[in-house]
Amino acid sequence: MEYVVLNNGLKMPKLGLGVYQITDEFACRNTVESALDIGYRLIDTAQAYHNEKFVGDAIKQSNIPREELFITTKLWLADTGYKSTIKAFENSLKKLGLDYLDLYLIHQPIGNYYGSWKAMEELYEQGLIKAIGVANFMPDRLMDLICNNKILPAIDQVEVNPFCQRQIDEIMMKEKNVQMQS
Repeated sequence: MEYVVLNNGLKMPKLGLGVYQITDEFACRNTVESALDIGYRLIDTAQAYHNEKFVGDAIKQSNIPREELFITTKLWLADTGYKSTIKAFENSLKKLGLDYLDLYLIHQPIGNYYGSWKAMEELYEQGLIKAIGVANFMPDRLMDLICNNKILPAIDQVEVNPFCQRQIDEIMMKEKNVQMQS
């Protein structure tokens, strides 16, 4: 497995499994279990995918030591704000059956994501999250977050494909030491 080192020194696998749109329990568990069996160690889910519990069940079933896994989940828009973020984080951790997350992302820059970021900074400082970041942030929103907060996002997870080139984002993220993940 190849790794990228995030701006806080955490090693993250370059290749991972995303479980977007796998809402069937059997399909999700089977997919995650199969991915783990063949060597995947990064699993990416989200509160909005409605499959965190299935991912957690597959992780538990795998018997792979926790420290060998890299688990990402995301905070949904309806739960932005300081208190809502803390509660949503606790719910995600419980569904996943984990003691900590490797990466927690704000899913989109909508709602009170500043309050969410403050909560995430605290959870990070408590060691409950190994790295914090964002998803679907355009360069202006990312730069605003960087300039107005204490902890630099480790990741901006964005869509990249032949029809959605993100070259400006990539240049800006390199300059600010934020890893682009697609």
